[in-house]
Amino acid sequence: MDCVFCRLIREGSTRWVVRGDVACAFLPLEPLAPGHTLVVPTGHYADVFGTPEDVLAATTALAQRVAGAMREALGATGVNLLSASGPGSEQSVPHLHFHVVPRWVGDGITTWPAGRSGHRVDGDPGARLARHLA
Repeated sequence: MDCVFCRLIREGSTRWVVRGDVACAFLPLEPLAPGHTLVVPTGHYADVFGTPEDVLAATTALAQRVAGAMREALGATGVNLLSASGPGSEQSVPHLHFHVVPRWVGDGITTWPAGRSGHRVDGDPGARLARHLA
C-alpha cells in the first residue's frame, strides 16, 4: 500500500510541527488558515474504527497540544478539530488524521455543515446507540 501520509512520515518530506513515536504533526500543502496542522498516528491506521485506543488517545492528546500552541504562539481565539472516517464521511486520505485549524473571530471560515442528513433510521437513534453501548 502506498499511503501518502505513511510516505511523508517514512521519508520525512514534510514541514514538521512535531515528530513522535506514536503520533506526529505536520503542515498540509493547502492550509485553510495560517498554522493549519495535520495530526496523524505515526503507524498506519485507516480510520477511527480500526485505531487502537492507546494510539487514538496519543493522537488526540497531540492535537490538544497543537491547539494550545495555536492559541499561545499564533493568538488563535479558537480551533476547529476536523476528522472524517470511512467511505460515508468524505475521508480524503485513508490514514486517520485530524485537521487542527486555528480560528479567529471574523476570519471568514465556516466549518459547520450547512444542511442535515436525509438518511433515516428506524426507531430512536439515541436509544439504539445507548443500548448498543450498554
